[in-house]
Amino acid sequence: MQERYNPAEIEERWQSTWAERRAFQVTEDAGRPKYYLLEMFPYPSGRIHMGHVRNYSIGDVVARFKRQSGYNVLHPMGWDAFGMPAENAAIQHGTHPAIWTEENIANMRAQLKKMGLSYDWDRELATCDPDYYRWEQLIFLRMLERGLAYKKSAAVNWCPDCETVLANEQVEEGACWRCDSTVEQKELDQWFFRITDYAEELLDWSERMPGWPEPVLIMQRNWIGKSVGCEIDFAIEGSEQTIRVFTTRPDTLFGATFMSLAPEHPLAGSLTLAERQPAVDTFLGKLQGVDRIHRTSDDFEKEGVFTGSYCLNPATGARMPIYLANFVLMGYGTGAVMAVPTHDQRDFEFARKYDLPLRVVIQPEGETLDQATMEQAWEGAGVMVNSGKFDGLDNQTGKLRVAAWLEQQGLGKQTVNFRLRDWLVSRQRYWGTPIPVVYCPSCGTVPVPEDQLPVRLPTDVEFTGEGGSPLARLESFSRTSCPKCGGEGRRETDTFDTFVESSWYFLRYASPQFAAGPVDRSAVDYWLPVDQYIGGVEHAVMHLLYARFWTKVMRDLDMIGIDEPFTNLLTQGMVCMETRSCPEHGWLYPEQVDSSGRCSLCSADVVAGRNEKMSKSKKNVIDPDGLIGRYGADTARLFTLFASPPEKDLEWNEQGVEGCFRFVNRVWRLVYENHQAMAQGAGLDVEALDEDSRDLRRQVHRTIRKVTEDIDGRFHFNTAIAAIMELVNAISAYVSKNPRPEVLKEALETVIRLLNPFVPHVTEELWSSLGHEQGLDAMGWPEWDEAAMVAETVLIVVQVNGKVRGKLTVPVDADQQTIEQAALADANVVRFIAGKTVRKVIAVPGRLVNIVVG
Repeated sequence: MQERYNPAEIEERWQSTWAERRAFQVTEDAGRPKYYLLEMFPYPSGRIHMGHVRNYSIGDVVARFKRQSGYNVLHPMGWDAFGMPAENAAIQHGTHPAIWTEENIANMRAQLKKMGLSYDWDRELATCDPDYYRWEQLIFLRMLERGLAYKKSAAVNWCPDCETVLANEQVEEGACWRCDSTVEQKELDQWFFRITDYAEELLDWSERMPGWPEPVLIMQRNWIGKSVGCEIDFAIEGSEQTIRVFTTRPDTLFGATFMSLAPEHPLAGSLTLAERQPAVDTFLGKLQGVDRIHRTSDDFEKEGVFTGSYCLNPATGARMPIYLANFVLMGYGTGAVMAVPTHDQRDFEFARKYDLPLRVVIQPEGETLDQATMEQAWEGAGVMVNSGKFDGLDNQTGKLRVAAWLEQQGLGKQTVNFRLRDWLVSRQRYWGTPIPVVYCPSCGTVPVPEDQLPVRLPTDVEFTGEGGSPLARLESFSRTSCPKCGGEGRRETDTFDTFVESSWYFLRYASPQFAAGPVDRSAVDYWLPVDQYIGGVEHAVMHLLYARFWTKVMRDLDMIGIDEPFTNLLTQGMVCMETRSCPEHGWLYPEQVDSSGRCSLCSADVVAGRNEKMSKSKKNVIDPDGLIGRYGADTARLFTLFASPPEKDLEWNEQGVEGCFRFVNRVWRLVYENHQAMAQGAGLDVEALDEDSRDLRRQVHRTIRKVTEDIDGRFHFNTAIAAIMELVNAISAYVSKNPRPEVLKEALETVIRLLNPFVPHVTEELWSSLGHEQGLDAMGWPEWDEAAMVAETVLIVVQVNGKVRGKLTVPVDADQQTIEQAALADANVVRFIAGKTVRKVIAVPGRLVNIVVG
């Protein structure tokens, strides 16, 4: 064993050893319990960041712990390889998205391997591989057969200069991120998945997932947004048509004084009178380039325009002016809102702005609202007033009574509405999975036959990012024959949303080389569901919801047999670092700040900012390669696991990294310096041990229990590491007390074994140096000895009249009388009771003694 700890040499050697042994390759084994551990796979951006280091270190601790605990552990890795960033990079660097992606995968794979992560690399997959997406195309065809996939017109963000659709992230203050042209809303035919068919089941299962964080489940429930209410028809004055609204507040119907329509509502055009057309056109012009998210945000100014038309309140018969309102969207409810300004704050502000009438119909208990003097809407409970025969009812009862009356009158019906909309999955972009459909003038929309899959994404394209998707211009791709009649047809040139690929990759990992279908049913039945999924909370209502939906679809297609994909979910916090800026040069990288706190570029004083999420734009980033090169992967892993609980944000601290490096070195030296003594340790005679040895063994086994419980299910890695550090301190103290070799050997080997999931390279090296032929995985996880943990003595607190005046060490089995006598005789206590009458002694064995004196 060498004297000096050399992380670079050690880590390279053990990574090579694991690769040669294929140490983490697994297959199904019915004789062992399985454990499927998965972190959300990364987008191959080119370089891993500290968030990756933290996320994958968390997962690796659990995988190694479970493996040593006897589980057959599946721990795979792959690449979410399609998507917009590859297209952006191709434009910026003049390369092809496929080349850029392949190079990035190679770079990131090498980086992840340098971290010593225990992945089964034989199961690696990339979603841009035709052998992966061919099965996605097959599932789409099965969904199409069942009516779960369909096409309809929908609005998109459109850049007229680039002639392409933009994602919401590509729209910056209403302009195209690339050319600054004003973005327009354009109607295009789009493909959708009917996720709304599963809304009720998705909601129901969200109540049966105890292994998920409640905040994530709440976000999903809110996104699904089940509402019980009424659909009500409002007759349009002078027309046989009606406007249908959905409301959860039928009790306020008598207070509806105007109607708000989405500008995209199909009746908006016909309701606009000629004299109002100029004002309406001006209003619609202002909405160009404003996306749906901004229109519904709290800080977006609520505006509208009168169409000139009226509808009639079905309860009162009153004329209600019809407005187009920028905050009402098609797709939410019916695209029409009955406005009750006295009992909805948004309607109240709109009514005040446009001088529209108010009518109070709910009076709060003990108050009297006056619409003339109201300063805000009353949205709470109360008693119905100005509501005809419903006056005097509490409004909760009123909801039911008004709904029943509407149904009796044929004016409406009770119904359930969901906020969740069908999933728009088509993208007018190149780098994605082709949608396997052909359009034929004679036969219409024709699915590509299954035996012609995959429809491959062509790579012989010129990609500029302008003029729409290059697939539409590539005749060799778009021109084809109709699979049905053989006539000339054209392929669909849209590609799938990349969330489609990430909605089922975890299923493919169970059998990534299976060539007869999306999954091998026997392998999926063994491995799924994922026992522990780890990733960011930002995926709560997109990826995680879509993955749940896709799982249920594949279940209903009889491809798998599970209802939910992930049994347990851990959402880890972000990695944050202090931002620093220079008045001259703006944001600075850490290395651009000298030791005196000045900018190394101009010597100006640096302004320190807040701890914020690491971001290239703010330059508060740490390069993992540099960190690993300086300290080693084990130290990088240890810091990210020790500095903060995994669900909390981690604040970067260079001193903390240094401290973790010193600790690893300390363990190395402790083993090195006691190497010879440990070699003499054979056979442990517990009965022959002295008090110091028994104390150390007690701490050893208590630490085993503590670390085991902290890792297993709790993920309290920081407190587990802290316990190991305390044990190392105890061992260091024991070494100076004429230690027994067999006790020292047990203690140090326990430290090595407990540390292994956190710092696998150095612990394998130390374990090997002690002469062990089997690796730590083969040893299994250490077990604690209950007998060794039993204390022979216990510390008792002594109080006098309730104040702590001393402490006693007594035998753990001491009776009450012995404890009382010892307390009364303690020298420190005697000073506080001398000359006083002891009126009472209260002893709580194992805890305290309270002496009452007077």
